[in-house]
Amino acid sequence: MKNILPFVCPHAWSQAQLWVSALQAAMPEEHIVLLNELNIKERTACEVAIVANPDPNDLKQLPNLKWVHSVWAGVERLMADLDHNPQLKVVRLIDPQLAATMAEAVVAWTLYLHRDMPLYARQQRNKQWLEHEYTPAEEKTVSILGLGELGLAAAVKLKAVGFKVCGWSRSQKSIDNIQCYYGDNGLLEMLAKTDFLICLLPLTPQTKNLINHNFFSMLKKQASLINFGRGAIIDDDALKQTLDFEHLAHAVLDVFHQEPLSQDSWHWTHQNVTVLPHISAPTNRKTASAIVAKNIQQYRINGTIPKYVDRKTGY
Repeated sequence: MKNILPFVCPHAWSQAQLWVSALQAAMPEEHIVLLNELNIKERTACEVAIVANPDPNDLKQLPNLKWVHSVWAGVERLMADLDHNPQLKVVRLIDPQLAATMAEAVVAWTLYLHRDMPLYARQQRNKQWLEHEYTPAEEKTVSILGLGELGLAAAVKLKAVGFKVCGWSRSQKSIDNIQCYYGDNGLLEMLAKTDFLICLLPLTPQTKNLINHNFFSMLKKQASLINFGRGAIIDDDALKQTLDFEHLAHAVLDVFHQEPLSQDSWHWTHQNVTVLPHISAPTNRKTASAIVAKNIQQYRINGTIPKYVDRKTGY
């Protein structure tokens, strides 16, 4: 008899059945169902669930739940929603394909800035035929905030393009051919020489509003910013002021405090901002489902729960 494994997601989510199908294909020994398809006895028997932005009230309908496996890499919203249930373990998705997709986006948008594409697009709108001085990639420094799986993959690809690459993390790290900084002093040293800053940090109490007025004052003048982490890492007022005063040359933003971005947001019309609709690294259903399947199978065999999120650090 197959184990019943609930997939808990927003009730009206258009991708729900696509995920159920992908997960079912990856683990035929399980019976993947949406929460509303379970009766009370089945809900009581569930020890594990797969989740995608679940309503915390839905998870309360699974009273004996021990752990959940998210199909997303970012779980800060989920952790906040589950603050009332500190015993429930949350496993985030760690997918090499996700890291590769993010690294591709980091390289693409870094080159977009490096080759002055916002400037040339503006000139086209103004019907201006002007060429500007080219600076080789090896003379530019790209700095990455966050040296986890995503940061490491991005650093390797940026290095292959020819940029000088360095990265910052809260604790000391050592990566071949990448200059690593850590702590407050390390951050100050790195920002002072940065031409392109890539934010890949998770949102935690320590990183919320990390990029603020003081942070921007430490950043090299006329540097550019790419935020593929979380919107709340940036103080929006500080960002706008830094752009308006032209201390920051350009910002490519894929994440915002509020998503979708409101129609009256200043970001849409600022000439030195590129707005993206949270598309830098979409989760691949096939590879994600395979990883979830492997972790669930291991749990069924010997009760091993994969590495789960530390509630103190947030990752």
